[in-house]
Amino acid sequence: MPRIVSLLPSATEIVCALGFEHELVGRSHECDFPPSVEQLPTLTEPKFRPKGTSAEIDRDVKKIVGDALSVYRVDTAKLRELKPEFIVTQSQCEVCAVSQADVEAAVAEWLGAKPRIVSLAPHALNDLFADMQHVADALGAHRRGVDCIARLKARMDTIAARAKAAAAQPTLATIEWLAPLMAAGNWMPELIEMAGGTNLFGSAGEHSPWMTFDDLAARDPDAILVSPCGFAIVRTMEETSLLTRTPGWNDLRAVRERRVFVADGNQYFNRPGPRIVESLEILSELLHPELFQFGHQGSGWRRL
Repeated sequence: MPRIVSLLPSATEIVCALGFEHELVGRSHECDFPPSVEQLPTLTEPKFRPKGTSAEIDRDVKKIVGDALSVYRVDTAKLRELKPEFIVTQSQCEVCAVSQADVEAAVAEWLGAKPRIVSLAPHALNDLFADMQHVADALGAHRRGVDCIARLKARMDTIAARAKAAAAQPTLATIEWLAPLMAAGNWMPELIEMAGGTNLFGSAGEHSPWMTFDDLAARDPDAILVSPCGFAIVRTMEETSLLTRTPGWNDLRAVRERRVFVADGNQYFNRPGPRIVESLEILSELLHPELFQFGHQGSGWRRL
């Protein structure tokens, strides 16, 4: 059986969904689902303080990147000890997780057979499914990939069909970072449309764009979703004063109508793996509570 190291949380979930959890021998410091993977050796760590504020993290990461350095450290000695045959990583964002370049540097001086690097780069929803199939094919499990993707798509199509019939398609602004403000791009605009909403910021298949509060106020959305990349709900709630203390916040339609929501961006929206379905379920609950009740309130999202 193949020996697999995953250095990306979504990749770990993909590997497990394909039935290869027992072949995982190592993980990144962020891989935490399913919970059983947390017993695996950790092979990475960030060079910034992940417990800092949004502004501090943004400052530190920009400095590291500006100095032409990697944002993460890879434990090359431990990685070599594990002797993986496959290492799954990503090439989409050097800030979000260990990159393909980091992994290539880590194995550059290995002697003998080197592990195969399987690199993922999801920008849009179809890319996410293509990456799942890419992992399945790399592991010699083409049929498992086809079947897994078909099941996920069927669940999502069922939600989309029901949401499409809704009387209204409320406008939604998604905030993916708090200081400075960033909207959500990539697959999020597609998910919002599938959930029966109208996306206001960010374009499908493109990186998440920066925004200002004036931009938000000018569009005055029906609903606002706050789901910072890498933040759980409790962590996000600690920083929502960055929004609520902004002059003009209470004048927003979404605030007046109590349609501002905080969601677990770390576990769901910013993790392009099998739980993209749960992300869609959360969106549909927020936008159309009259149609959908999947039970994610409290664990996946809260009202601000």
